Amino acid sequence: MTAPGPRLLLALWAAKGAAALSSGLRRGGATALPGLVAERLDPAFVSTLGRSLEGGAVLITGTNGKTTTARLLAGMLAASGHPAVHNREGSNLTRGIASALAAAADWRGRPRDRRALALMETDEATLPAAARALQPRAVAFTNLFRDQLDRYGEVDGVAARWREALTLLPPATTLVLNADDPSVAELALDWPGPVHWYSLAGARASASSPGPADARWCRACGGVYRYESRYAAHLGRWRCAGCERAVPDPDTSATAVEPGPDGLRLTIPGLGDVDLPLGGLYNAGNALAAIALARALDLHPDDIRAGLAAARPAFGRGELVALGDCRLRLLLCKNPAGASEALRLVEDEPGPAEVAFVLNDRFADGRDVSWIWDVDFERLAGRVERCWAGGARAEDAALRLRYAGWPEPAAISRPPAAFLDALAANPGGRPVTVLLTYTALLDLRAELARLGAFSESSGTPIPSATT
Repeated sequence: MTAPGPRLLLALWAAKGAAALSSGLRRGGATALPGLVAERLDPAFVSTLGRSLEGGAVLITGTNGKTTTARLLAGMLAASGHPAVHNREGSNLTRGIASALAAAADWRGRPRDRRALALMETDEATLPAAARALQPRAVAFTNLFRDQLDRYGEVDGVAARWREALTLLPPATTLVLNADDPSVAELALDWPGPVHWYSLAGARASASSPGPADARWCRACGGVYRYESRYAAHLGRWRCAGCERAVPDPDTSATAVEPGPDGLRLTIPGLGDVDLPLGGLYNAGNALAAIALARALDLHPDDIRAGLAAARPAFGRGELVALGDCRLRLLLCKNPAGASEALRLVEDEPGPAEVAFVLNDRFADGRDVSWIWDVDFERLAGRVERCWAGGARAEDAALRLRYAGWPEPAAISRPPAAFLDALAANPGGRPVTVLLTYTALLDLRAELARLGAFSESSGTPIPSATT
């Protein structure tokens, strides 16, 4: 590595100063502000620091599952003894990547561990910039669903950004693609380099209510996609009625997925039975994506198993939180596909359910909340014993739940403090499942931290919100 230039050093020092100031003001881990400062002072900051890592870079993108997939791979790397620089808190714009790189560098502008690999969760729209800057060894695409229509446009717009990113990658980059998603599989049409496919379709042939499909027409010929089975939205065993293009044979797959009280057991050719202490079928897909990446990086099977066994839910991804006598299970729901999977998790559990829906409409959530009418809340009619509505659009959330045949909400509360007060007023004997949009999750996290809530999943107090 050549000696860092004065511009890089100035940007790095300013980023570290911003992180220290943010921490001193108790503004959390400062996962975005330092990177924002660094990029403003040196637009090449991510490229220069990222490419100084001998382990190269891995990017993970997609509508759902990025954070969990990245954390699972981080656990596998840790089990192998391989250091990683990881935007662990999910700050996935280039400023979040820059913040992670700044934190991993010393004051001289050199990596603290040059052997490290840059493991970066990447926002769908950020992928071209991240690909250009980091020139990754591998890129994983988890899925492509309708999400934040006013920010991204329909799925075709995101797919176009992804195809743009492919033109910026080195030819040796391995694409790790979800074979069950035809919109993701289409990326292989534009990629002459290596591809590693993964699939869950063989383990779960179909679902009773997979939700609305966002992929309907083949980009290669315009034909209609036909499905032998679907297990989530448009994920499943697909075939184009026009050109006969079909779900590819996977390199990594699960032949069985068995739910249990402590998570999932997956049967994976080449690994055998693997225990994953996370619930929900969607986490089986996240695990396969992480395993496929680990195989692309030539990690040992024992390290893959160890990384999966050590997994813990990320905040808002099924984490159990205790607040006094009230227990909450937090599930991020930012689009119809994610909400449908969260409802399936509730549906699969025995007995009556208690569910809250917290809906915000800020920029990071998407201003257009009409997507809630595409979610099959009706599937839980008759199963929900009590419900609550919260967030900036609490009234819209409550209206949707009433139309779905749920009970009248016990409370409709906009501020996070009032919402938590409403939940705590009538604690039940089981956790309340709380479905939240992105900024609603951040708001609730800050309030839970202020109140001294405790994460049962990690065994630690809830940390304050990140900046």
